[in-house]
Amino acid sequence: MRTLKVKKDKTKKRNSLSVQLPIYIGPISIWIVLFVFAPLGIILYFSFLKTGPFGEIIKTFTIENYRPIIAGEYGMIFIRTFLYALFTNFACLALGYPLAYWIAKYGGNRKTFLMSLVIIPSWTAYLIRLYAFKTLVGTNGLINNLLLSLNIISTPLRMLYTPEIVMIGLVYSWLPFMVLPLYASLEGLDPALWEAAVDLGATPLERFFKVTLPLTKGGIIAGTILVFIPSLGDWLVPHILGGDKVMMVGSLVAYKFIGVGDIPKGASLALFLTAIVIAILFVFIKLGGEEALERIL
Repeated sequence: MRTLKVKKDKTKKRNSLSVQLPIYIGPISIWIVLFVFAPLGIILYFSFLKTGPFGEIIKTFTIENYRPIIAGEYGMIFIRTFLYALFTNFACLALGYPLAYWIAKYGGNRKTFLMSLVIIPSWTAYLIRLYAFKTLVGTNGLINNLLLSLNIISTPLRMLYTPEIVMIGLVYSWLPFMVLPLYASLEGLDPALWEAAVDLGATPLERFFKVTLPLTKGGIIAGTILVFIPSLGDWLVPHILGGDKVMMVGSLVAYKFIGVGDIPKGASLALFLTAIVIAILFVFIKLGGEEALERIL
């Protein structure tokens, strides 16, 4: 009788779970289908169509839109984009890790306030922040005016529309997204681990490389996902700070869609970039496992 009752309870729980799962997963699945898979399907469809002489879309199947990508005609743009994203990621890591470490270890009762100072700027619209940054580094911007008034320079520095300012702009835009997962990883560390390392005679450098760094690998990978991948597809930073002189893949896609109205070629580039992003994301998740996903969520 007892065995029969246990089986009935298990069956009841299984039936209850089968009813509840669609309720919980259903809305999320619909959202993903409507706003992730459906747009990707539309882009895939347009990437195999032709463009007429006046920009009209001809519904004829072709793989010609992928020929320049396969032939490497955009190779330098893709390489430049990858290098800029790589620089952005390492710069954000180099700046964000010490900041997150200091807040987690020495912030005390001010941790919430200090993290708010990191987060609040990102609440401002992305476009507004970039234009504010542009006014700072412009020829008549605050930085040049300050340097001129202090007689450090005799003529304004040309900072805008250079590769250097684009990379600095990318770091400025994405730095908070590196600090947050790093802080979460560091805050979750047990202080007893540091104390044990001290008792065993470890130097501060040894404590960092043998205790702190390995245990915060998940936060590093999560921060990399949040910084490196968006940097690959960013087009506002090169457009606003780089003008026509600095071209990244995101800028090229926007140019194909908006500048020349060649939607099929723009769709093929967007799809190729999406494939690269998915491949990189897969590698990062494999390296960081579930912990990296938890940091993001």
